[in-house]
Amino acid sequence: MNTQVTKIQQAISPIRESLTNHAVYQRISQIDHLQVFMKDHIFAVWDFMSILKALQRNLTCVELPWIPVGSAQTRYLINEIVNGEESDVDEVGNRMSHFELYLDAMSQADADLEQIKEFLSLITQKVSVNDALVKVGVSDSVRDFVNFTFEVIATNQPHIQAAVFTFGREDLIPDMFIAMVKDLNASMPEKISKFTYYLERHIEVDGDHHSHLALQMVEELCGNDATKWQEAIDYSVKALEMRKKLWDGVEEKVQKLALSEVNS
Repeated sequence: MNTQVTKIQQAISPIRESLTNHAVYQRISQIDHLQVFMKDHIFAVWDFMSILKALQRNLTCVELPWIPVGSAQTRYLINEIVNGEESDVDEVGNRMSHFELYLDAMSQADADLEQIKEFLSLITQKVSVNDALVKVGVSDSVRDFVNFTFEVIATNQPHIQAAVFTFGREDLIPDMFIAMVKDLNASMPEKISKFTYYLERHIEVDGDHHSHLALQMVEELCGNDATKWQEAIDYSVKALEMRKKLWDGVEEKVQKLALSEVNS
């Protein structure tokens, strides 16, 4: 493995471990807890797609007339990832993005879709991302998370975007959470089957094929530039710190819900 990649993995190891062991996963034990999780997490699923498309825009030609941009190898890597993320299949073979898969899972689980739908409507009307987040009333942890993602996009530096995409947004869902979801699915498949499929598909595609492609993309973009590799480390660590804040916010909400259930 590239020694610079190893340095990034070592730098993010402590915060990554704190995320995979985050208490939010232990707090979620029933359907209404999962609904709270999904309502906030959908914004992370959405902005994941945004940073992905920023990379495609920077690494390929999406203008007319067409001209070759960058290396063919890098174009292949990002286009292959985009294809899988933007045009995957649901559990019955219908083409849709992973974001749309998640929306379907939320709908089945009776999670609140109003906030994300209103947000998308505002974005369609060209309201800025931050203003839209404020208007729909997301929590500070969600707003800060999404705004950091768009700060990364605004750098217009493909190596930074690729590093955050690869190391800051990699699969962080522990086995114990997946086991809990499967247990819920066994008792109420009419509510959880789509979310179970989403998790399994996400891990299968993102955690295997896409992770290898993304690593290659970072190596291609950073090359032998020490400054770029250091920026890759700094932004990857920051991305995971923002994810921890997001999870802290979700955990607080689930904890409050659980206490209200006990006291009711």
